[in-house]
Amino acid sequence: MTNLLNEPPDYQITETSLGVWRRYLYPTGELFAEFRSHGTFLGLPWLHYTRGRSPETGSRVTARGVLAVGRVATGIVAVGQAAFGVLAIGQLGVGLLLGLGQAAAGWTAVGQLALGLGYGLGQLATGAVVVAQLGIGGRVLAQAGWGDAVWTPDRQDPEAVEYFRALWEQIRAFVG
Repeated sequence: MTNLLNEPPDYQITETSLGVWRRYLYPTGELFAEFRSHGTFLGLPWLHYTRGRSPETGSRVTARGVLAVGRVATGIVAVGQAAFGVLAIGQLGVGLLLGLGQAAAGWTAVGQLALGLGYGLGQLATGAVVVAQLGIGGRVLAQAGWGDAVWTPDRQDPEAVEYFRALWEQIRAFVG
């Protein structure tokens, strides 16, 4: 009997006009799949997609690309359970400009836990401008909040009331 640990994995490799698929089906039925586009930008593939555990290492492969999609993803736009990039969407989304997820961080953060530098929107949020259930920051609209200008059921700073009313009018005008 052959020791599979000493054998290189027998990938199914499919070349398309857009990129290359590598697939491996474990005897248990678990699938490993990876797609990497031919084209690159700044050394990153335009698209990198990963799924499952690598048969070579037994661990997850981090998707790295302009658009990175996988359990763990890093890229300009990253989508994954844990995503890190300029725009990051995931259960944990850490983005330079936008973090979106259950726990999010970035210049703009949207999530249950939203740690924003500029803007925070979430259940617990921070930022210069915050809309949250519990908010901490500069201008805060929340059920409970702390900051420079706060609008809560218990505290209505005129600066916060004016700011958020004007913001609401801008949103209404934009939506139509």
